[in-house]
Amino acid sequence: MTEDKGKVIFTDERVSDVQEFVAPEELYGELIKCVKKYHPSDDISMISKAYRIACDAHKDQFRKSGEPYIIHPLNVAIILAELELDKETIVAGILHDVVEDTVMTEEDLTREFGPDVALLVDGVTKLEKIPLTADVDVSDAKLEMQAENLRKMFLAMAKDIRVIMIKLADRLHNMRTLKYQKPESQIRIAKETREIYCPIAQRLGISKIKIELDDLSLKYLEPDVYYDLVEKITLKKSEREKYIQGIVDEVTGYIKEAGIQAQVDGRVKHFFSIYKKMKNQNKTLDQIYDLFAVRIIVDSVKDCYAALGVIHEKYKPIPGRFKDYIAMPKANMYQSLHTTLIGTSGQPFEVQIRTFEMHKAAEYGIAAHWKYKEASDGKKVEAREEEKLVWLRQILEWQRDMSDNKEFMNLLKNDLDLFSDQVYCFTPTGEVKNLPAGSTPIDFAYSIHSAVGNKMVGARVNGKLVTIDYKIKNGDRLEIITSQNSKGPSRDWLNLVKSTQAKNKINQWFRSEYKEDNITRGRELLAAYCKAKSIVLSNLLKPEYMESAMQKYGLRDWDAVLAAIGHGALKEGQVVNRLAELYERDHKEELTNEEVMTSIAEASAAKPAQMKSKNGIVVKGIADLSVRFSKCCSPVPGDEIVGFVTRGRGISIHRTDCINIVSLPESESVRLIDAEWQAGEEQKKERYIAELKIFANDRKGLLVDVSKAFTEKNIGIISLNTRTNKQGQATMQVSFEVSGREELARMIDKLSGIESVIDIVRTTG
Repeated sequence: MTEDKGKVIFTDERVSDVQEFVAPEELYGELIKCVKKYHPSDDISMISKAYRIACDAHKDQFRKSGEPYIIHPLNVAIILAELELDKETIVAGILHDVVEDTVMTEEDLTREFGPDVALLVDGVTKLEKIPLTADVDVSDAKLEMQAENLRKMFLAMAKDIRVIMIKLADRLHNMRTLKYQKPESQIRIAKETREIYCPIAQRLGISKIKIELDDLSLKYLEPDVYYDLVEKITLKKSEREKYIQGIVDEVTGYIKEAGIQAQVDGRVKHFFSIYKKMKNQNKTLDQIYDLFAVRIIVDSVKDCYAALGVIHEKYKPIPGRFKDYIAMPKANMYQSLHTTLIGTSGQPFEVQIRTFEMHKAAEYGIAAHWKYKEASDGKKVEAREEEKLVWLRQILEWQRDMSDNKEFMNLLKNDLDLFSDQVYCFTPTGEVKNLPAGSTPIDFAYSIHSAVGNKMVGARVNGKLVTIDYKIKNGDRLEIITSQNSKGPSRDWLNLVKSTQAKNKINQWFRSEYKEDNITRGRELLAAYCKAKSIVLSNLLKPEYMESAMQKYGLRDWDAVLAAIGHGALKEGQVVNRLAELYERDHKEELTNEEVMTSIAEASAAKPAQMKSKNGIVVKGIADLSVRFSKCCSPVPGDEIVGFVTRGRGISIHRTDCINIVSLPESESVRLIDAEWQAGEEQKKERYIAELKIFANDRKGLLVDVSKAFTEKNIGIISLNTRTNKQGQATMQVSFEVSGREELARMIDKLSGIESVIDIVRTTG
């Protein structure tokens, strides 16, 4: 996208539904043209070689759109070239799928292109294609794998940040061509993009990618909102264009009169930004007036403040809407002056003032100060890169400290959530600390060091003693009072802190301090439960059973399972039942093919049970068998299903991702039998039981909001159980009736929009 001086740019030009197929040769020519704009070397031999190899490797492959697969890596490389990245990254972008999808090996890459390119391709390839968000059909095993996938991604980023740049470019092109995917895949990929990739792009300061990913995610997650915005903004395009052009011309004249060299342009804010403003302020598009931003780009910091003075002299500024991100940059090192003013017609508009270097950093983020370049102020680029990656080091620390993958994912999503406002405060030595809005002195203490937080007994703000629940304000100067006699943090602190870092460090202290006690208590609870149920515990504690239970609950060793039982995160009954299922599976007699056929014959001869199954299940080509739905996974029309021949109870129907089916031993596979839904008018009238687990941060009114969501969808709840752990996280298990998977998906979308809901999963056994 080019930016001409004084040009007004509209959001609807950024994201288009039009998809034109371009020949690979044309795309390659565009790539080379883009590289030559910024790269001083005319040697493109390495890029040319990568193109030839990728063409050959992908020659028989096609995308869902029908175009040759090579189109995708070429587009990824063009996005990387637009970020002005080095040739090794461009080459890795072209080759990023050759190891995963073709016969080419890592050794081949090293030999042909060197270890640098091989490392980048390997880093991207190792990020398995597993959903990063909890989908309706994601089992516990997949949830475990998705956490591991994220761990791998951050480790790869730590080795070379270019890995995530390639991954972001890959995701951007996939989002641009998402219309060729199935609707359920579109929603899953868009949700994954919004929750993981958009925040990472923001953290790295790459607004050029972040803005487009935001808008494309909105397009598939909230299509009605998206197209409504497109239509309304297009309707008044000429009117708005004229208005903004008038402001741009006015501002340009004032700046020129003051003798300041500047580039001035105007734009309508992008769709996702408008959508957030409408949602947060509960307003319609017509009620939001500051949809326009005027950007003034100057040569120096001195000129930034001079231009601000000119603008404030000519227009009336709105109180409380001025932010100086030059003196106090954002966490991703974004710098600019922001102010909102009243125009001559009475309409508000925003002005952003920055230098050309700041503008490039805002658009390209960490790519603007790549380590192969030298910053203009003489500061080493490695130092700039380090400033932007403080959060990445923090995440790597969590990885080392946390054995619970689910907790790791929750903390990660909270940490990546950049929609909350920030407050800026100071240490006694004048160092700036950037914390989430609503933070307390406890957050500040843990931002300095965990030892400071653990020994904190009080705080002073601007020289005065304050309570520990004091809400930090912009510009506050804080001093933490510590004592060696402190017994450590209180669990109540978890309800006071806002930052993910503080919550993690407090929880870490409790886990470490009481770990042995929790393990002992967990072991005792397990033994007591088995004794009460007359279960021989020693029969269940086989290494393979214990390993399966650890994977199911996302824990890395058996002591972690016992500790989780000890501090209440897991119920001993859950663990024993899981172990018992595995024990029973291994000790059941094998069924012969003859017995299976006999069971089918019996089921066929039996009168159809008075169950909802009679109207919609076909088993091995026979309709209306005596079948029953399994309670472990609660299948509904639209799910992929399979039959399981039981002894004397007919055929039970399971989802294919049911944990009891997935973990079925080879000896039991003879019991499985093909089953499918039979479409018909009768089936549409039936209701089927579905079961969800809702994970949320507990708050007053949560249960009311969940119940209200079902009422609004006209769905009756059969049962609802809820419990809250000591960390303030609520788990709700709710059973209800639906007509099929489509209605279930709409219900899940409705529940996902409830405040403080973290995750929603279907039960899989």
